[in-house]
Amino acid sequence: MFTRIFLFIAMLGSMGEALAQHYIGQHETVNFSKKQYNGGTQNWKIRQDAQGRVYFANNEGVLVFDGAAWQIYPLPNKTIVWSIEFGKDKKLYAGGQDEMGYFCPDDKGSLKFTSLKSLLPASDQKFSDLWDIVSLGDDVFFRSRSKIFRYRDKKMTVYPAPSAWSYMGACNGQLIGQDEKKGVLTFVNGKWQAFIDDAKLPLGFYLSGLLPIGKDSIWISTVKNGNFIYASGQLTPCPLTGMGVDNRQHFLNPLLLSNGNILISTYTDGVYQVSKSGRVIENISKNEGLQNSNIRCAFLDTDKNIWLGLDNGITLVTYNNAIKHINPPLFKDGGGFSLTKYNNSLYFALSNGIYQLPLQNINDLSYNPDNFKQVAEGLSWHLSVVNNKLLAGRDDGLYNVIDGHLAPLAKNTGFWIFEPLLNTPGSSLIAAGNYDGIRLFDQNGNDFTDKGSIGKFRESSRFLGIDDRNTMWASHPYRGIYRLSLNSSDAKLYTQAQGLPSALDNFIFKIRNRVVAATQKGVYEFNYSKDRFEPSIEFGNLFGDKGLRYLKEDPDGNIWFVEGKSLGVVDLSGPKPNTIYFPELTGRVLSGFENVYPINEQNIFVGSENGYYHINYARYKQNIRPINVYIRKVKAIADNTDSLLFGGYIKASEANAKQVAANRPSLSYLWNSVHFEYSSPVFEERPNVTYSYFLEGFDKSWSEWTRKAEKDYTNLAAGTYTFKVKARNHQNHESAVYSYTFKIDPPWYQTIWAYLVYLVIIAYMLYFFYKRQEQRHIRHREQELRLQQEKNEELQREIAYQHQLELERSEKELVKLRNEKLESEIEYQNTELASNAMTLVQKKEFILKVKDELQKLQKAGKEGIDTTEIKKILRLLSEEKKVNEEWEQFSVHFNKVHADFLTVMKDRYPNINQQELKLCAYLIMNLSSKEIAQLLAISVRGVEISRYRLRKKLQIPTEVNLFEFLFNIQREVAK
Repeated sequence: MFTRIFLFIAMLGSMGEALAQHYIGQHETVNFSKKQYNGGTQNWKIRQDAQGRVYFANNEGVLVFDGAAWQIYPLPNKTIVWSIEFGKDKKLYAGGQDEMGYFCPDDKGSLKFTSLKSLLPASDQKFSDLWDIVSLGDDVFFRSRSKIFRYRDKKMTVYPAPSAWSYMGACNGQLIGQDEKKGVLTFVNGKWQAFIDDAKLPLGFYLSGLLPIGKDSIWISTVKNGNFIYASGQLTPCPLTGMGVDNRQHFLNPLLLSNGNILISTYTDGVYQVSKSGRVIENISKNEGLQNSNIRCAFLDTDKNIWLGLDNGITLVTYNNAIKHINPPLFKDGGGFSLTKYNNSLYFALSNGIYQLPLQNINDLSYNPDNFKQVAEGLSWHLSVVNNKLLAGRDDGLYNVIDGHLAPLAKNTGFWIFEPLLNTPGSSLIAAGNYDGIRLFDQNGNDFTDKGSIGKFRESSRFLGIDDRNTMWASHPYRGIYRLSLNSSDAKLYTQAQGLPSALDNFIFKIRNRVVAATQKGVYEFNYSKDRFEPSIEFGNLFGDKGLRYLKEDPDGNIWFVEGKSLGVVDLSGPKPNTIYFPELTGRVLSGFENVYPINEQNIFVGSENGYYHINYARYKQNIRPINVYIRKVKAIADNTDSLLFGGYIKASEANAKQVAANRPSLSYLWNSVHFEYSSPVFEERPNVTYSYFLEGFDKSWSEWTRKAEKDYTNLAAGTYTFKVKARNHQNHESAVYSYTFKIDPPWYQTIWAYLVYLVIIAYMLYFFYKRQEQRHIRHREQELRLQQEKNEELQREIAYQHQLELERSEKELVKLRNEKLESEIEYQNTELASNAMTLVQKKEFILKVKDELQKLQKAGKEGIDTTEIKKILRLLSEEKKVNEEWEQFSVHFNKVHADFLTVMKDRYPNINQQELKLCAYLIMNLSSKEIAQLLAISVRGVEISRYRLRKKLQIPTEVNLFEFLFNIQREVAK
């Protein structure tokens, strides 16, 4: 009877296969290959400690992942680790082949294995594989096929199997086991007794997992018989319905999800999320991103994400992540350009076509069944509902989407965007931005009349906004912003000269029913009274001067934006604005064609390079949680060798103290370089965690935030240091500070004992110097008189020397006075010479007058000469004699002034005459040729001839200046 009922229910489940659907939202998966974690192929159990580290029972030992690095801890006999479990004492118990024990931190914080095998009698130490470990209260149970071992108070109790133990687990605080002959048993007061009546079990019933799902209800998974619900003493089959589930396959490891559903693993078909009635909600297998579909164990971590131990590798399914990827096979990895909701369907515009998705009545649309159908092929830019009509802008024209088909409206160019002119009474005009400007269409039901382009504007208009004055604003990313109106055929361009920060990267959007410009320096708005753009005060308070590429307002008034390649939202639901970023999508948003379509806070769609992303924003905000950090390793380094100081683990007894004083190491001064490694076990957000550190006693302030999870300090001076580190997630939530204190001892010559020795030595040296100083003082007193006498003698010598200096100073003053007198005399004589020379000139003039008088008499032709006139001439001639006497006087003065120059010239050159001596004197006096001609009573030409004859007699080369030659002789004579 039982078998017939089961088969009937299974048939109903198979009938549901035709209705089975995959959901559009795909969970993000993080796969870790054997090569990455450097361990064995298979993983059999998964657990997590209080600090967030995840442990895996691996073929090669216990594998640990702390969010930054993997580490493996093999058993002493290097066998497979089949099972692990944390006990009440925080120790990690592990079981392998003929080995059992626990891992616990030593004094340095490194995990060390302690074997419990020695507690067993010798006859029980051969137990083969330990498949399960269960911790209940103070007890830890280990299961092998032949025995179950109970560890309590450092003692081991053995419970042999009636036939063979095939399962052991805990449920509702009870230890449950299954023997192949005795059936399902429970451990009560040290004895095994029946838990489920063996007669109620189907043939070949083997337990593989138990899960409490309500009051007195237990979900049971089996190896070959499917799934059951055990309640009120009755075992009821619960076959899975939907998605073509094989209810005869190997199910295991049921887990209760945060939404109340059950996660069931399988050996060959991944994992299923099912309702408590057995309805399959989703299947996560290789097609959904797993490395393979062969599950060996599953674990729900503290963040409600799913870890899967696979037949080959490990996978993390970020199940609790509020972001899912929508990229069904029909999309063919096309880029997502636009999306809109119309007539209870979602329409997706991608780089390779338009797709329709009928919607079901569910809150989170990522769980909508994958019922996509293609509406049209080809590059599609934009979808929008305008005047209750769904319009599609494509590379080949503008279309009206009617009943899942495209009706062309214009095919002469590609269309980017379309907006209604809402502020024109009675108007149904639509402005459509296209490759060649903006075209107007007049709508009448399903009929659209092409009114042609607006004016002469022919710029590509991908960004278009219409304000409350019906002014159209079109932005071009490389030219600026254009202003257009229906009443003018011209378009006005706005760039830097009209207030924009640049002509580049300006994007027009409509936010809060206002047309705004997203720019390189924040949000700008147009001031009609000034005819220029200005920074928006309101939006400036929200965005500052961030470089923005996209803006979109959601139904709740929040503003979504793209900054660079990062997606964010300004959440205005609280008392003050809160900016939230989505680093999970950084670099994944479709660059250059950013688009966000918010339906409500549970359904935000974001266009990506491959399909779309769905954000359940309400859940995303709920998932924002505190972050933790801890130091995973500390090493001291000296001479290219290192020594482990701390391995990252803290004993349970020290968990609250973090680092007890006894574990604060003191390092030799030779080991004064220290290396720190730290981590934050936030596995789904690992790329988004940053760290800041501070070494108390060395650093002056906290470091900048960095993704690097290690820090080195070198050549630290002696002293006590405390290294502090904190973590921050992408929502700027900081962890508590984790610290580690250590001390670097000074070298022996800086220790207390060394300072005592130094003190003794200094005291001895002070005494020695005191005695020596005393002797020096006595010698000093004996030498004082002699030194005083020497000082007196030195004083006398100084007085004598000063007297001598005074005499020399007086003599120098006399010489100076003498020289000054000589200089005065020379100056006076030079004055006399100049005066005499001028007198000679006057005399010559006088002679010329006499000559003129005689010539007058001769010209008069008188026969007899008046004696009166003769006497007059004689008087004049007698005065000429005085002229010759004055020359003699001049020559005497000249020789005195110029150190007998004329005498020396006559001696050196005896063949020169008096006339030539006069010429030499006049040249030394630097007289002009005209003045010399008057003195010598010759013409200027005669002076030049006289110069030539003089040069010849003096044998002066042509390249030598006559004046310089004479001046050099005069200077030589003066010496």
